Amino acid sequence: MTVGLTLNATNAPHQIDASVELAREAASAGLSSVWFGQTFGADSPQLAAIVGREVPGLQVGTSAIPVFGRHPLTVASQALTAQAATHGRYHLGLALGTKLLTEGGFGLPFERPVARLREFLSALRQLTETGEADFRGELLTAATPMPVRVPGADSGVPLLVAAMGPQALRASGELADGILPYLAGPRALEQHIVPSLTAAAEAAGRPAPRVVALVPGVVTDDVDSVREAATEQLAFYEQIPSYARVIGLSGARRASDVAVIGDEKAVAAEVRRYRNAGATEVVFSLTEIAGAADRRRTWDLLGDLAKEGASTS
Repeated sequence: MTVGLTLNATNAPHQIDASVELAREAASAGLSSVWFGQTFGADSPQLAAIVGREVPGLQVGTSAIPVFGRHPLTVASQALTAQAATHGRYHLGLALGTKLLTEGGFGLPFERPVARLREFLSALRQLTETGEADFRGELLTAATPMPVRVPGADSGVPLLVAAMGPQALRASGELADGILPYLAGPRALEQHIVPSLTAAAEAAGRPAPRVVALVPGVVTDDVDSVREAATEQLAFYEQIPSYARVIGLSGARRASDVAVIGDEKAVAAEVRRYRNAGATEVVFSLTEIAGAADRRRTWDLLGDLAKEGASTS
């Protein structure tokens, strides 16, 4: 099992420079991957490409680009460029998106999201593996009158999906390389998410998918105040049906109840629970709400756990 974290430097005076510095700190702590979210700010594949270029050896990823408001041709171009820039260390995450951001931001109807995801993945797989496509679906077309190739991006691009619902898990098992569930605790992973995903992959004759569990977590002695901050920051997700469902399946009431907050011993035990529940990788988020000392404690522990996973794999 590998261990990584999400990086969010949107409050820094210079987001790109700050992201590179944070990634260097993460690598020096022994972490194996860093991931960047995608909203309406920095372009996450570009950011991952820059960071991966500046910090050799570190795996970099996007988690995750919504399929609404994008097209497989442009996303393939971005992903292949990032893959070439990092010499094969880039991982592309896709998401269904949300009704709130799709309709409020792009002015697009949030309709048939899983069908769109299926078509997006089908076209994108062709483009990233061969540089060409002739895909004509119900919802989108992706054809290449000229190739979508980036010399140097020879290893393809791992495709992952922020999937947690039954239909999205089925599509991901059949068409993607893995998933990026967020706010899905060990119970939800073990009892619902991993079995559905694995069954879909097996039925499609595909290899066992990766399960990159994104986990909000901080190592701290000030558990109450950090959890209070987490409750405020994560409340947004409680209004999104897919997240509300998986929070409930995790045996939690609030999103912050899923957060892993405590001292080194407590946090390490929870990370191992994710591993035992079927996570192939654990990626921590939320350390931006911690002070510098707690952030360093968190990263040092995750680095130690990454080494532990490497020694037992």
